[in-house]
Amino acid sequence: MPSSPFRRKKLVAPMTSSAAALPPSAAASPRQALESAVVRFAGDSGDGIQLTGLRFAAATALAGNDLATFPDFPAEIRAPAGTTYGVSAFQINFGARAIKTSGDRPDVLVALNPAALKVELPTLKRGGIVIVDAGAFAERDLKRAGYAASPLADGSLDGYRLLAIDISRLTLEAVRPCGVSQHEALRCRNFWALGLVYWMFGRDRAPTQAWIGRRFADEPRLAQANATALDAGHVYGETGEVAPAFSVDAAPLAPGQYRVITGGEALALGLLTGAHLAGRPLVFASYPITPASPVLHAMSGWRAHGVTTLQAEDEIAAACAAIGASYAGAIGVTSSSGPGIALKSEAIGLAVTAELPLIVLDTQRAGPSTGMPTKTEQSDLNLALFGRHGEAPAVVLAARSPADAFDVAIEAVRLATRYMTPVYVLSDGYIANAAQPWAIPDVAALPPFPAHIRTDPQGYQPFARDAETLARDWAVPGTPGLEHRLGGLEKDATAGTISYDPANHQRMTELRAAKIARIADEIPAQVPDAGPERGRLAVVGWGSTWGPISRAVALLHQRGHGDVAHIHLRHLSPLPRNLGRLLEGFARTLVIEMNSGQLLQLIRGTYLSPAVGYQKVAGQPLTIEEVEAVLLQHWGADR
Repeated sequence: MPSSPFRRKKLVAPMTSSAAALPPSAAASPRQALESAVVRFAGDSGDGIQLTGLRFAAATALAGNDLATFPDFPAEIRAPAGTTYGVSAFQINFGARAIKTSGDRPDVLVALNPAALKVELPTLKRGGIVIVDAGAFAERDLKRAGYAASPLADGSLDGYRLLAIDISRLTLEAVRPCGVSQHEALRCRNFWALGLVYWMFGRDRAPTQAWIGRRFADEPRLAQANATALDAGHVYGETGEVAPAFSVDAAPLAPGQYRVITGGEALALGLLTGAHLAGRPLVFASYPITPASPVLHAMSGWRAHGVTTLQAEDEIAAACAAIGASYAGAIGVTSSSGPGIALKSEAIGLAVTAELPLIVLDTQRAGPSTGMPTKTEQSDLNLALFGRHGEAPAVVLAARSPADAFDVAIEAVRLATRYMTPVYVLSDGYIANAAQPWAIPDVAALPPFPAHIRTDPQGYQPFARDAETLARDWAVPGTPGLEHRLGGLEKDATAGTISYDPANHQRMTELRAAKIARIADEIPAQVPDAGPERGRLAVVGWGSTWGPISRAVALLHQRGHGDVAHIHLRHLSPLPRNLGRLLEGFARTLVIEMNSGQLLQLIRGTYLSPAVGYQKVAGQPLTIEEVEAVLLQHWGADR
């Protein structure tokens, strides 16, 4: 039996609702108790920053904290070393309460070179802790980063708690007995810094030591060097008496088995589960593109679970292959980001007119064109809603968080197979790469929705429709008596033969639209995520704005503004049947999104609503701080 992709050992992070004990060395020293903390690691692209952050996230999950992460890396593959263009960062927010965002301003910044300090210092809280590798602040390093003088000595770090430690020298001294070269030794300094931060927050090193042993199993010298550096950083924190020590209790999570999951992994697992619940094979056809590629990477390893993966020669070929798979009776899936979705648009129109179940994943990034491919945005909503020629309606769903992407992917498979239609799933660069704890579900307890495959030839007509859903029958080619053809030319409304009759085209256009509209009858009625169903201010969002909006609304409630509601949309086409009535119950509607107002335009046009908007198009996620300020401004308007 192949191992389950849900429980692969290297990805699973078991968690319980009980507080995890601190390691003995940490428990022996006084620690300041925190409800939550935000830590940001930063350095050059070659400094292993993403790996460092992921290891800290895994250790934090094992400690029982809730968490959310934000990998923030450059688009340039090989930016000049030591320059601000090549700075890579990883932020994690963790705590003893529910964590919904990766945090606004870090409490602790670890900067392994001057460029990282220059880029990331503006994000640090005043009074926050900044840990720098003083050994990387030579004159040439400062010049590469654009510093005229050393920030360690010119007073520019006044107002922060500076820990200037020669991490490079201490790492070289620690790993010298391991028999590695100086270059190899310096590449271990990220683990030295990680060991120090582990001590500061009472993290257990043992799981990371075990991971190092597995990661470098074929290179024992490197395994020993990295493990030694981790220990050395931890010992420095324990004995150096320069770094503060903190404790963060475990979060009140429901008992169960958890893993830290990214949005890309959750989409892949959701599609696999959806295909299982539908009882159909899964065919995933894609072409690599940032930030959508993690789904392709995950799928490519699941052949043993019945997944067929095709890395096509281009985006158009990928879409067409997925459509062919759907025609043959499989769950066809294609995936890309905005530029690739644009290339697929003609093929997706074919799936609309042929009325085939097709899943289209759009992991949005900052554009237009190549734009900022590693940065996040929500600017493809109009592309998903309207980005096809002719009258070509389709279903559009949006995931709100990494864990939510699993459920949205299942819903996409259900709607695609039940209504014989393409379904878009909107994610974005933040959701795709961010991570959070996810309770591994019991798949056997999930309700199945077997796809209906027509096998009876009696009275078969390719475009005869189900009276409830208006979906046509799904007939697998080669089934005796169900021979039929599909193509891009308009079809007769019943027989499926080519038709140029004007009245027939009018009817088919209306039927395709009515089929999508009918979905609104069975999706859940929209309710506020938080707050009342009638009040002063309705805050509407979709996708990855969920975390900062949710937290900001909670803060307003704590201020006594209980008449503010948070309404977050998963179904964007069709919209929930009751959404218009719900919004009418509020004196003001504020739509918050990371584009120039695409959902705002949709709500205004659909409901003739006087809604107003707040838009951010900066390539960075919204912050709780900015959303809270906007909410206070609009809550107090017209009073």
